Amino acid sequence: AELKKASKRLTCHKRYKIQKKIREHHRKVRKEAKKRGRKKPKKDPGVPSAAPFKEELLREAEQRKQRLEELKEKQKLNRQKEHEKKRKLEAKKNAAKIKEKPEGKESSGKSKAKTNKLLDKNSKKSFCRELKKVIEASDVILEVLDARDPMGCRCPQLEQAITCSGGDKKLMLVLNKIDLVPKENLEKWLSYLKKELPTVAFKSATLMKDRTMEQVTKRRARVDLSRTTECFGSKCLLKLLQDHGRTQNKAIQVGVVGFPNVGKSSIINSLKGVRACNVGLARGVTKSMQIVHVDKQTKMLDSPSIIADPSNNALALALRSIIDTEESGSAAVLEGVDAILNHCSKQQVIMHYNIPDFRNTEEFLTLLAQKRGMLKKGGVPDVENIAKILLCDWTGARVRYHSQPPGSQRPPPYLTGDKIAEMQECFNLKYLEEENNNTVQALKYPSPASSIIFQSAGMTDGTIEENKVTEEASEWENLETSKEGEEEEEDFTESDDDDQDDVEEMDESKVQISRKTKLGKQQTSPANSEKQIAESEHSNSLSLSLDKTADEDDAYDFNTDYV
Repeated sequence: AELKKASKRLTCHKRYKIQKKIREHHRKVRKEAKKRGRKKPKKDPGVPSAAPFKEELLREAEQRKQRLEELKEKQKLNRQKEHEKKRKLEAKKNAAKIKEKPEGKESSGKSKAKTNKLLDKNSKKSFCRELKKVIEASDVILEVLDARDPMGCRCPQLEQAITCSGGDKKLMLVLNKIDLVPKENLEKWLSYLKKELPTVAFKSATLMKDRTMEQVTKRRARVDLSRTTECFGSKCLLKLLQDHGRTQNKAIQVGVVGFPNVGKSSIINSLKGVRACNVGLARGVTKSMQIVHVDKQTKMLDSPSIIADPSNNALALALRSIIDTEESGSAAVLEGVDAILNHCSKQQVIMHYNIPDFRNTEEFLTLLAQKRGMLKKGGVPDVENIAKILLCDWTGARVRYHSQPPGSQRPPPYLTGDKIAEMQECFNLKYLEEENNNTVQALKYPSPASSIIFQSAGMTDGTIEENKVTEEASEWENLETSKEGEEEEEDFTESDDDDQDDVEEMDESKVQISRKTKLGKQQTSPANSEKQIAESEHSNSLSLSLDKTADEDDAYDFNTDYV
C-alpha cells in the first residue's frame, strides 16, 4: 500500500493561537520603538561665526576632503588598470591557443599565400625596391622637405646615391607646406638651402573645405574630390622641368622622393591639377611606383617613402618612420611623444593646447585626453589613443611649428663645389629666385608667436639598399612585446625620484621602465627593485599621515566641539 503524504492542514484552535502570538510580538516591537523614539542624524553644525580663524579652518577641512577623494580616485584607477592588464593577457593567451589549433591543409596554404603577398607589398624590402626603381628611372629627382623641419627631412644616403650615380641625374629640393611656418623663417631656409641645391618653395593644393562645399553636401549632391584649392609654386616647378627637358631634347621622367607625410603625392596632384595619386594622413599610403603624365614631355613618378634607419634617435623615428599608429605599441608611441615634447618650448606647448602646467609626458597626455573628452570606461583618460592622434597631428598639417637653420653653412661631404655647380647648371636660377620671392609674398603665414619653436635633430639616416634592410617586425611592435614580457616577469628597473611620488606614478612605472630599458639605463635585480618600491610606498603613506597630523594639530574637532 502506498504511503500518503502528511497533510499541512491545522486545527482552527492551533491556527488562531499562532496568529495571536504574532500580533502580540508586533505590538511589543511597536511599543519598544515608541519608547526609544526616532533618532534623526545630526547635521554638521559647521564652524561658528565667532570662532577664530574660521576661513583657515574651513580651507583646511576642504583640503583634507579633496586629498581623501583624490586618493580614492587613484586607488580606483589602479584597480581598473590591473583588471585591464589581466584581460589583455587572457585575450592574448586565448588568441595563441586558437592559432595553435590545426587547420586544414588547403585553407592554411591559401591563407599563407595571401599573407605572403600582403607582407611582400607592405614590407620594408618592397619599399626599398620600388624606391630604387624610381631613382634609376628618373632624369630629375625631387626631394620633398617639410618646411617645418627641412633638415630632418633630408636623407644623406639618398642624396649621396643620386649625386654619385655618375649619370646626368639632377637633384632638386622642394620645400613643401610653406604656409605652416613664419615668413622670416621660410626666407632663412630658402637662402640656406639654395646654396647647396636648387630649392623650390611650394604649397600643395588641398581638398576644398569651405562653406560652399558644406552647403553642397547638405543638399546631397555629389562632391568632386578631384577639385582642389589653389597651389603655389607649381608653375615655377613645371617651367623648370620643361626647360630641362628641352635642353635634353627628350621627354623626361621626374621622380618624387622623401620621408612619410612630407607631401610627395600632393605635389604630383598639384602639378597635374587632378587627384591622380591617393593621399592621406596615414603614413606609407603609396606602396609602389606610380606613373602620372603631366604633359607630353614630362612624366612624374610617385615613390614609396624612404625607410628611416633604426639607428636614428627617438625624435627622427617618431616623425619620419613608416608606422601604423593604430597597430603600433603604446610604449613606443609614448616615447615618440616624449621626444617631441623634449625638443619644444614647454610654455608654447601649454599655450597651444590650452592646458595647465605638466611635469612629464604621461601627465601632459592625461590632461589633453581629459580636455578633448577621450575617456575609457570608468572615466579613465585614454592616453594611448591621444598619443597616436598627437603624432598624426605633428606629421600632418595641424600643428604649426618651425626650426631654425644651422648658424654656419656646412655642406655634407658628398656635396663638393663641383657637384653643387653640376646640379645647378641646367636650371635658370634667376627665374627660380624671382618665382620663390613671388610665392613667399603671395601666401599668408602664421605669426612667430603662434608657431612652436622646434629643435631639429639634424639629417635623418635612411636605408635605400634592399639587402641592408633587416626584414622583421617593426621596432614599435618589438617594443610592445618587450614591454609585455617585462610586465609578466616583473623585471623592474630603477626609477628617478620626483618631488612627489604619486600612487598613479608607481602603477605606471612599467610604462616608464620599458622606455628606460630602450634608452639603455642601468638595470637592477627584481628583489632590490621590489624593496625600493616597498620603501617608496611606505614613505608615501608616512608623508600622507604626517600631512594629516600637521593639518589636524590645531584644527577643531567638529564632532566634539560646539555640540
